[in-house]
Amino acid sequence: MDGIHDLGGKHGFGSVNPESDEPVFYARWEARVFAMSLQLGGNLDRSRHAIERIDPISYLADSYYGRWLGGLETRLVEDGVLSQAEISERAQALGASPNDRVAARPKPSQQYRHDYQSATPPTSTAERPLETLPRFELGDRVRTHNVSVEGHTRMPAYVRGCIGEVIAVHGGWVFPDRHASGQDDCAEYLYTVRFTAEMLWGSESEDNVELSIDLFEPYLDSVSADG
Repeated sequence: MDGIHDLGGKHGFGSVNPESDEPVFYARWEARVFAMSLQLGGNLDRSRHAIERIDPISYLADSYYGRWLGGLETRLVEDGVLSQAEISERAQALGASPNDRVAARPKPSQQYRHDYQSATPPTSTAERPLETLPRFELGDRVRTHNVSVEGHTRMPAYVRGCIGEVIAVHGGWVFPDRHASGQDDCAEYLYTVRFTAEMLWGSESEDNVELSIDLFEPYLDSVSADG
């Protein structure tokens, strides 16, 4: 499923203008959202997936920590900590209007329910040993899958169906696509693949530009020498 968050390689969103001496938090509520997100726990992939699933208009219109808040509310409802009605009632008690846009988009099922009592303690790294050998080696030509997946993925849309060269093999790492839905034992081989700008964006792209992108093995297929 294509999400509004996947803005890489797209035009029309204006230039990036970094702010000098930008504060860590513009308001106290942003710090509270940050602290609550850390306290809720869970894995980073699931947090990202919750933010990706908020209302698309909210994703474009809200601030950075506004998006975090939408993702936080999504997870609280999915984990059974609060109901959407309880969150709305509290917001209205603090001055929100019943007609205000709601960013959170929790799943109605128990798909993401998290057991905090039996949660696996976090490890210091996402690297995992694998008993199998990697499918690809340095110098191999690979093509990314040209599909829109349902759920979380770390493969950007602009790289779909493109051919590149493997320039690094990083071993086994936790696979975000499955980890986002609570599957902890889900390692896959990770590669760095080099693409030309022309391959990604066509003949009118900037000359002599290459992008190196980290991609997991399930995203890739082998390309023959004459393919």
